[in-house]
Amino acid sequence: MDMTMSQEKPSILLPMTLAGSMFFILGCITWLNGAITPFLQQMLELSPIQASFIISSFYIAVTIAGIPSAMLIKKVGYKNGMAIGCGVMASSALLYIPAAKLQMIEIFLFAQLLIGVGQTILQTAVNPYVVKMGSEDSAAVRVCIMGLLNKFAGVIVPIIFAMVTVAAVAGEGASLSQAQKDTMADSLVLPYIAVSSLIFIFAAFAKFSPLPDLVFEDENPNAKGEVREALKHPHLVLGVIGIALYVAVEVIAADTIGSYALAIGVADFSMMTSYTMACMLIGYAIGIALIPKYMSQQNALVMSGIAGIVTVAAVVFGSNDSFLISNLLLVPFGGPELPEPLLCIALLGFANAMVWPAIWPLALSGLGRLTGTASGLLIMGIAGGALGPLLIGLGNVAGLGAQGAYALMLPSYLFIIFYALKGHKLRKKA
Repeated sequence: MDMTMSQEKPSILLPMTLAGSMFFILGCITWLNGAITPFLQQMLELSPIQASFIISSFYIAVTIAGIPSAMLIKKVGYKNGMAIGCGVMASSALLYIPAAKLQMIEIFLFAQLLIGVGQTILQTAVNPYVVKMGSEDSAAVRVCIMGLLNKFAGVIVPIIFAMVTVAAVAGEGASLSQAQKDTMADSLVLPYIAVSSLIFIFAAFAKFSPLPDLVFEDENPNAKGEVREALKHPHLVLGVIGIALYVAVEVIAADTIGSYALAIGVADFSMMTSYTMACMLIGYAIGIALIPKYMSQQNALVMSGIAGIVTVAAVVFGSNDSFLISNLLLVPFGGPELPEPLLCIALLGFANAMVWPAIWPLALSGLGRLTGTASGLLIMGIAGGALGPLLIGLGNVAGLGAQGAYALMLPSYLFIIFYALKGHKLRKKA
């Protein structure tokens, strides 16, 4: 089955532009978690486990909305799916305002859940759109381009968040006054109004732009049991597992770095996600330059797994009293002096950069009319993001400590190497 655009190749610039804007919005929403989590942890005086629920509630929405999102996209189309996903996210962002005013974690968690549903719909629509607008061999490059926009949002959003909100860091063992908490809460109102307005604009762009949609030329709209049929393909099932484990480590690297910085007394904890995202941007840029001319998608995946293992070891065994990396790379350019384990968490962004772009085309390869359903299953793998921060929190209180808990990332990188070497080659028996 050939899956093509409903218009000819000269129109590819418009879908790439729209898809890029969708990935930018996804980046704004997703990587804001890394800034909002330590902020709420401080404002609401949450424990590390309670704080992990802020991130987990966002990603657990994928489990709820993954397959329904695929069914919705099949009914309304990829273009309308993008608009609906943006609309849900924009509406959900407004819930953060009463949550802040009432300072109730329950409303924050509900808002996180709903905004996660919106991003699931958008992810389900935009990812296969990017993969299938050209050849499979270069799909990872297109996803890399989208990833650059996504991670660029991840660089700037935490910085902007830190600039427009008020952080009231208390001394060790001290609590914030109610006045300080109220000031922090009030500082969230305008940013979330701005976020909601921006996403509504992009929803309108998706809805009303003359965008060519994906069409399934030989798809039977009355076909039954596509999920069961898709799950008979081992490379897809293993790809879903790979996505889940990858998102777990990606979220750990991006969204727990702020909490780790807060735990060791770094003042600019809300900006730490920007360091991880900057490292991911570098990884994406290298991927665009090397794939597929100099490196295959499979080899990029192997290198990513190895880099992840090495970097996790550096996090776990590094010293918080050592500042060699920052003295070499940051301080000479006016940057802050940061301990090595913290910067190594950020460097995990570099190791993670090529995993998502490589797994998607490998997992969707040869699935034809099942691509839409398979994409929904892959999107469900994003639920792994709910597990990652929770594991770090549990590892922390179970005796591994804030630093040693990062060792729990190692099995994910081992599986990524397995999928690159063998898992993606496994096919359904005739």
